[in-house]
Amino acid sequence: MKPKLKMRLGDLLVQELIITESQLQQALSQQRTSGRKLGYTLIELGSITEEQLLQFLSQQLNIPYLDISKRAISPDVVGLLPEVQARRYRALVVEDRGDSALIAMSDPADLQALDNIEAQLAPRTIELAVVPEQQLLEAFDNLYRLTGEIAEIAGKLEEEYAADDMFDLASLTESDSDNETTVVRLLQTIFEDAVKMRASDIHIEPGEKVLRIRQRIDGQLQETVLQEVNIAAALVLRLKLMSGLDISEKRLPQDGRFHMEVKGHKIDVRMSTMPIYHGESVVMRLLDQSAGLLTLNETGMPPHILERIRKQIKRPHGMLLVTGPTGSGKTTTLYGILSELNSADTKIITVEDPVEYQLPRINQVQINHKIGLDFSNVLRTTLRQDPDIIMVGEMRDQETAEIGLRGALTGHFVLSTLHTNDAVTSALRLLDMGAAPYLVASALRVIIAQRLVRRVCQNCAVDYQLNLQDKAWVNSVTERDFSQAKLRKGLGCQSCNSTGYRGRIGVFEVLELDETMIEAMRTGNPQDFINAANNSPNFTPLLDSALAYLEKGMTTIEEVAKLAEDMSELPVNTEEVGMA
Repeated sequence: MKPKLKMRLGDLLVQELIITESQLQQALSQQRTSGRKLGYTLIELGSITEEQLLQFLSQQLNIPYLDISKRAISPDVVGLLPEVQARRYRALVVEDRGDSALIAMSDPADLQALDNIEAQLAPRTIELAVVPEQQLLEAFDNLYRLTGEIAEIAGKLEEEYAADDMFDLASLTESDSDNETTVVRLLQTIFEDAVKMRASDIHIEPGEKVLRIRQRIDGQLQETVLQEVNIAAALVLRLKLMSGLDISEKRLPQDGRFHMEVKGHKIDVRMSTMPIYHGESVVMRLLDQSAGLLTLNETGMPPHILERIRKQIKRPHGMLLVTGPTGSGKTTTLYGILSELNSADTKIITVEDPVEYQLPRINQVQINHKIGLDFSNVLRTTLRQDPDIIMVGEMRDQETAEIGLRGALTGHFVLSTLHTNDAVTSALRLLDMGAAPYLVASALRVIIAQRLVRRVCQNCAVDYQLNLQDKAWVNSVTERDFSQAKLRKGLGCQSCNSTGYRGRIGVFEVLELDETMIEAMRTGNPQDFINAANNSPNFTPLLDSALAYLEKGMTTIEEVAKLAEDMSELPVNTEEVGMA
C-alpha cells in the first residue's frame, strides 16, 4: 500500500510549526511561476532545509530515511526501473525482495510517480524510503551503466546481418557521417560507457559462441558478455576504417589510432588488432586528452620523494630512468617531469612510440619502424639538434642505451624508461643489454621505480583490524608495528562500482647513485652495487612505500600483497650480468 499524506504538504508544515503561513504563501506564489514542486520551492527560498523536509516526510509517511551514498546496490536491481523513469521520478530501486521492491525517492508524496513506478514493477508491490535528491542524482550516474543499451543495439545489429554473413563494405565506408547506423551507435555506446567508468582500455574478444567486451578499470578487467558473436566482424571492420587500417587483412596484427569526442571528452584511441581462433581481437587504449597532463604534484609522489626528484631534474646533464612494468604509470611520471622542465629557455626533444600527449614548445618525434625511423636513428639526429633535454620513450636495445648514455655524458639531461622490476636492478639491466660499465657509472644519476595500487574508496571506507593470517604475512615482510595503524577498507558502494576501490595511487622508490654505487658499477661488481644500494640511507624499497600507504589506510593488504608477489616474480641473478 502506498503511503499518503493526510493533508497537503504545505498545510502540514505550517501545522507542525516548521514554516510560517507567510512562507507557505510566498512558496505557493513562486511555485505558480516556476512550476517546481512545493518542497523544492521551500528549500530554494530557504524556508526549510532538505534534511528537515526529508525527515518530516519520513515521520509523516512512516517510511525510513536512507543514506544510499555508502550502500552497495546491484546494477541488476537498479535496472528493474528504466533510467528514463528513474530520473524523471527521482526514484531508485535499491532492493529486490521478491514479491516487493524497496524504492528510494526524494519525493515519496508524489502519487502520480508512485502509480507509474508501481505499474512498471508489477506484480511486485513497492515499499518506500526517502533519500536526498543529490544522492539519487549521483547514484543514477554511477549505477545506470550502458551495458543494457549495448546488448540491445547488439541484438538489432545481429538481426540486420542475420540474413547474410557478408557485410556491405561500401555502405559502411560511406556511413562516416551517419551517426544513426547501428554499428556506429553500438561503438559510440561502448565508448560512452568506458569513459563513464574511467576505463583505460577496451578489449573486444570474439569467442566461439559469445562476444566479450572487457574494460580495464583501475587496473582490473570488468566483462560484458554479448550473445551476438556474429557482430564481431562488423565492429572490427568499422574500427579498422576509423583507424585507417587495411580492412582486407585479417591474418596479420595491425596497429592504428584515431581521435573522437565522447561526452565532452577528447579521446585519443590507440588500437591494436590480432588474429585469434574465432576472428580478430581488438584492444584499444583510451587517452583522455581533455583531462590534461598531471603535474609532478598531481602524480601522488610523497613530499620527501618529490623534493628529491626536483633536485635531480635540475642537473644540467646525466640520465634519469623511470622503471616498472607496462601500466605502472611511467609515462605519466615522465610527462610530469617534462611539464615542470618545459620553459622558453630550454630545448626539449622527445623520441616516442607512440606520442601519447602533445606538449607545447616540446619537439616530439613519432617512431616509425616501417621507414627505418627507430629510436637509435632518431636519437643520433636528436643530439645534433642542440637539445638541453632529451626524452627517449624506452631503452630497448644496446645501441639506443649507449647513444642515450653518451648523450648524458656530453652535456644533455636524458630521460627514459626501462621495463625492469625495481630501481636496483635497472642499472644492471643496462649492463645486461651490453652497455659499457664505465658509461653507466658515469652517466646514470637517478632511477625511479614505480607501481600503481588501488586506492580505498573514501565513500564506503571503514576501519578494520588485521586477522591472524594477515598479521603473519605482514610480520614476514616487515618489522613495522601495525598495532596502532589506521587500516581502512571499502565495503563497496555505487561510487566504486561495489569494488571497495576508486582510483589508483603511485608507489615509488628512488635510487640516487652515490660514490659507493658508482665505484661498484665501474669496477664490475654487481653484488657490491646491490648491497650499496640497499644500504643507502635515502633508499626506501617499493614494498616499504606500499606498506606506508597501508598503514595510513590509503590501500589494502590485498593490494600490497599483490605488489609484493609481482616484484618476486622477476629475481635478478647477478652472475648472469656481464660487468667485466
